[in-house]
Amino acid sequence: QVQLSESGGGLVQAGGSLTLSCVASGPSYDNYNMGWFRQAPGKEREFVAAISRSRRKIGYTNSVKGRFTISSDGSGKTVYLRMNSLQPEDTAVYRCAAGFGRYDAAYGDSEDYNFWGQGTQVTVSS
Repeated sequence: QVQLSESGGGLVQAGGSLTLSCVASGPSYDNYNMGWFRQAPGKEREFVAAISRSRRKIGYTNSVKGRFTISSDGSGKTVYLRMNSLQPEDTAVYRCAAGFGRYDAAYGDSEDYNFWGQGTQVTVSS
């Protein structure tokens, strides 16, 4: 079983930046498709970004394209989400997820992920 631990959330003013980290531990932690999702109060969980197990395929939801960047360290153990030009509508709990699906893909559907972290709060003030 893979364990995921997020960090890096906090309070930032609109236009600011944060970098979230997701550290994976457990068996074959570097063999999973990884994703970031967020959920704001009163809203459904939303896909943000994903990176495939090969770390060569990347995908983003339209609202964060050009502002957010997903990446991984050389070991594949840590996945980052660099968030620039943050806006109040980005306020949410951000959770990372790992999936051992058949394909090397940057999945945008939460159903394709098997393990989830506890989440880290990101609050953007106007």
